Amino acid sequence: MKSPACRPSQPRLAAALLLLLLGLATAGPAAAEPAGQIRTLLITGGHGFEEAAFYHVFQTNTDLIFAHTSHAKTNGGTPLATAFDQPGLLNHEVVVLYDMPRDLTDSQKAGFRSLFDHGVGLVVLHHALVSYQNWPEYERIIGGRYPEADGKGGVVTDAVGYQHDVEVPVVIVARDHPITAGLTDFTIHDEIYWGIRTAPNLTVLATTTHPKSGKPLAWCRTEGRSRIVYLQFGHDHQAYENPNYQRLLAQSIRWAAHR
Repeated sequence: MKSPACRPSQPRLAAALLLLLLGLATAGPAAAEPAGQIRTLLITGGHGFEEAAFYHVFQTNTDLIFAHTSHAKTNGGTPLATAFDQPGLLNHEVVVLYDMPRDLTDSQKAGFRSLFDHGVGLVVLHHALVSYQNWPEYERIIGGRYPEADGKGGVVTDAVGYQHDVEVPVVIVARDHPITAGLTDFTIHDEIYWGIRTAPNLTVLATTTHPKSGKPLAWCRTEGRSRIVYLQFGHDHQAYENPNYQRLLAQSIRWAAHR
């Protein structure tokens, strides 16, 4: 049996309760928990680029937990999609492709498809539009293709080709979309493609008035549980350092992550 001295008196209990209620009334709502950084995996391989300048765009984006991997090559030097064999692939919220492998195995195809079963976002950049020329499903999933293998190879023709060091006027089409929020029309010094193919079921984000450049320049779509974005921009440091490009890329990653 407890001694009466061990029990607070009723006046003391009432005073303590009153102080607690006053504290709750004046403290206001608790601060919201931060959403956290977006777990982002960048995949490269199969095409050269200015590495330090490109990585800098990701390293300085404080919204990201940034990881990088590159596809390995076969003994003959042909890049394969080995990044899709990695067991931790699905630990990321968004995968960014800045790669250009020519082929992939059945297990790598399965790894790539698994992204969309698990809702991992996909952001496809620039020359990754050329990857997997002999796998039609890749074109369907990302929404388009630069048709290098359609009898053209890497040769520039009037029908299909590319050009470096071009001033490209960018016209924002989807002005109310989260990816393009806060952006107005701008000009970027970049490489252009023409002769690209695009699917009919895309949300077009940006186009151009350049008479030769392939259109559109940016789009998005969904696949399974995932959101997909393609940005044609991003050949070298002159594009990477453009603040409009940086904002468009950052907002593409955020949208693909369902944030």
